Amino acid sequence: MRHLAGLIGAVAFAGTAIGIWGMPGATAAGRIQRRVAEVGRPNVVFILTDDVGYGDISANGATRVKTPNIDRIANEGIRFTNAYAPAATCTPSRYALMTGEYAFRKQGTGVLPGDAAMIIDPARLTLPRRFKDAGYTTGAIGKWHLGLGNATSPLDWNKHIAPGANALGFDETYLIPATVDRVPTVWVKNGDVVGHEPADPIQVDYKQRIGDWPTGRKNPELLKQKHSHGHDMTIVNGIGRIGWMTGGKKALWVDEDIADTIIRETTSFISNNKRKPFFLYVGTHDIHVPRVPHKRFVGKSGMGPRGDAILQLDAQVGAILKALDKNGLADNTIVVFTSDNGPVVDDGYQDQAVTLLGDHKPAGPLRGGKYSLFEGGTRVPFLVRWPAGQRHSTEDVRKAAPGRIANDIISLVDMLASFDQLLGGGQTGQVSQDGLDVSDAIRGLGPGKRNYSVEHAGRLALRWEKWKFIPAGKGQAYLPLTGTETGNLDADQLYDLDVDPHEDRNVASANPDVLVKMKGMLTQLRAGKQP
Repeated sequence: MRHLAGLIGAVAFAGTAIGIWGMPGATAAGRIQRRVAEVGRPNVVFILTDDVGYGDISANGATRVKTPNIDRIANEGIRFTNAYAPAATCTPSRYALMTGEYAFRKQGTGVLPGDAAMIIDPARLTLPRRFKDAGYTTGAIGKWHLGLGNATSPLDWNKHIAPGANALGFDETYLIPATVDRVPTVWVKNGDVVGHEPADPIQVDYKQRIGDWPTGRKNPELLKQKHSHGHDMTIVNGIGRIGWMTGGKKALWVDEDIADTIIRETTSFISNNKRKPFFLYVGTHDIHVPRVPHKRFVGKSGMGPRGDAILQLDAQVGAILKALDKNGLADNTIVVFTSDNGPVVDDGYQDQAVTLLGDHKPAGPLRGGKYSLFEGGTRVPFLVRWPAGQRHSTEDVRKAAPGRIANDIISLVDMLASFDQLLGGGQTGQVSQDGLDVSDAIRGLGPGKRNYSVEHAGRLALRWEKWKFIPAGKGQAYLPLTGTETGNLDADQLYDLDVDPHEDRNVASANPDVLVKMKGMLTQLRAGKQP
């Protein structure tokens, strides 16, 4: 799978590892070595947004809301039309991104409560550790939602928390522990709660109410954004949360300032590390609920808080790109913009997202959304920009010009294997069970090694080439709270996405050979084998 030609192409994507670790001196490799000498090791800024659908950015066709900064990445890089999150919810997608392993292989990787223990073994190779081992400075800022601490003892927010993200290879971390709609509503910096005071200890519980703070259930008059379902436990900053909390009053975040905090920490990291290669993971809160953007954005979209949150997200991306420009790093920094799963409109708060949606289509031309086996659940925006790496004069890479649209199938589970190749290769064959090297596709040099993608939303579905297969399965056709189409049907479903991207016409009966093949592929994948 990682033969020499593929390795050479992948390392060309890196524009780095050959000049440092060495490679055979074939003619093609010699050209690559000269290019490596020109560009050096690239920085990487990986922006993972939350609940941003395929159609939520104007680069993918949105018209009611404009995202010029996000679009800049596409216009100066490559925009993928067939990129997938590994799951239709956040925790399993993030697990797969960090480990190169589908989350369905490991128990306890569903959507985590805010007091969950860390679900990634600190001993395994992860995406940040691969960069750290290669001499990069590594940072994680924003949403985490992969657990903190260990399962052998309750998580104590009043002490140093370990293990955490730092144990997985991040040098510097400034994290939202889980999601903003879950307690605790505090930042955790390198394992310590920011602003913690011993005289006001923090307590968190997901099984029973603790303390005497008001709750959304009993004190709805105190809410500045009411809940539509769930989210009726402890009120913090006028917003009901999932779970109960008390204490730590000076450590509590202000929701309206979360985006600014992420940008403050992100731009500081970039400035402080501009003289050495770095890998920075930025997990935005936007556009997840509760959508409470800063007053600078309130009312600007005409679509209510969800639309305003998209504008705030775009401004965050603009601030990151500006910081790279200001520090002279834009040319040789790989910027990735993507999402952890598809979109959801009403996800628990009365924020007018449904009533003000208008003709905006969060999933674009796709069916379903977050929690769904249909394409809208896992097919996500994926943009990548690397000016130095995508600017070439050799004939075989002219097609990688800025603004290119790529139809290659790729998945976030591939990032460890692909960036491993950037860093010289050879590590992920033993540890990245499910990830494939798609670095050629990312760089625009041709198809990567993937022509299929597993889609996980409670059950598994499969995209293969132009086909989409959803096995027969019982369950609700719609989730009653969010209105999401699940993709559940008591018969096998097969769709030809080339002619039917919205998955309206089930052609399983007319294509029995394809159905048999894809059932076999999915059986192999469940067993941990490449089809």
